[in-house]
Amino acid sequence: MAESSEDTPRTAIELASRWLFAETVAEPERLAVRAIVLLVAIAWTWSLAPAPVIANAAGMSVLHLIDLPFHEAGHILFLPLGGFMTTLGGSLMQLIVPGGLTIVFLTKHRDPFGAAMTTWWLGENLLDLAPYINDARDLQLILLGGHTGAEVEGHDWERILQTLGWLHLDHTLARAAHFIGALIMLFACAWGLTLIVRQLQRMRSGEGVTADPDEV
Repeated sequence: MAESSEDTPRTAIELASRWLFAETVAEPERLAVRAIVLLVAIAWTWSLAPAPVIANAAGMSVLHLIDLPFHEAGHILFLPLGGFMTTLGGSLMQLIVPGGLTIVFLTKHRDPFGAAMTTWWLGENLLDLAPYINDARDLQLILLGGHTGAEVEGHDWERILQTLGWLHLDHTLARAAHFIGALIMLFACAWGLTLIVRQLQRMRSGEGVTADPDEV
């Protein structure tokens, strides 16, 4: 017999619960560390997400120093794929690394909280990229060498958007990247908070968190 239409949403919810909320441990010490990490993520989200793109809040934060090495590594890794992909590779790597870590946390480690935080990092990287995209015509941002794009060649997003014929869309694309990044960060914070609340409820009820059957 075919599944009824009522079963389909329930199956989807069960699947989401399995991958997004299935926990294997809930020691008080680990839960406390997770709560601190989440509070820091919420504070950064509160600080960065409402800021306008032109303020370059993410680019001025300490997080930019974490994102930058992955950006530069992307240029090197994509070098064999030609000039356009070498230029785009820096920005791509800023998204590939946290996105890949999210998949690893969900599939290999079965650590949804770790996945929530790397998802948050993915969103933050979009906020970090948004001012760079926004600067494609203005060329006023200070680049890695200490000069603006107007003073030297090497502005990634000027070249990317010129190649695609989208240079006139720089501000629109930047706002879209910022908006999507902010949504991802908010979602990740809500995801992490849900995980912590669920574990607290289990601990208070005296419920242990059992191992995932696939890991036994």
